[in-house]
Amino acid sequence: MTNRRRDRFTVSALILGLAIASSAFAQFTINITLDENGDGTFTNSAGFFSNLPFALQPDPGPGGLASALTYGLLNPPGLTAGDLVILEPGLGVISDILRFNPNETIAGTTGAVVAYSDNSDGPDSLADKGFPTALYANVFTVIEVGPEGNNGFSYTPIVGQPGFVAGAAGPVTYRFLSDTVPEPSTAALLLSGVALIGIGRYWPRRK
Repeated sequence: MTNRRRDRFTVSALILGLAIASSAFAQFTINITLDENGDGTFTNSAGFFSNLPFALQPDPGPGGLASALTYGLLNPPGLTAGDLVILEPGLGVISDILRFNPNETIAGTTGAVVAYSDNSDGPDSLADKGFPTALYANVFTVIEVGPEGNNGFSYTPIVGQPGFVAGAAGPVTYRFLSDTVPEPSTAALLLSGVALIGIGRYWPRRK
């Protein structure tokens, strides 16, 4: 190979490497933050932000309770059903369960996550209903992080795990906050039932 051809090859390889690195750096991401009191947000790396609709409604999943705190996920394309079981650190007992129901509807959207929390010390949040009497076959377990009264976890599911969105253009990360917020206002609870329109663009599909 001549020096000129070698130089051209080196420059082409460098350009290709920079393009790949740039593409990886700019990967599209989605973040969903939830708590035990109906406060949920959806953001993505394109700058989109929305509060999530929520309601107390029957959980259609296995052993679901009749009045469970349910968040709409704004029509996720290919949401994977299952239960995310959250354990107390060092104790091995269940603190919370996030249940992903692909076919559940809320506020004119399809695809939901149901938040269940332990109520052994008395109900002090909307999620404090206890737990469903049965679980999906698809279960994944994580350990809660942080001290009592200010704890939670962050979870980015992979293919097949509960909450994975097969049609999303990038990874989805769920952040669940526990025991950190006051009861929601009546106005917020009423507004949670308002239907959202034209939200498909918030979940750009994987190409």
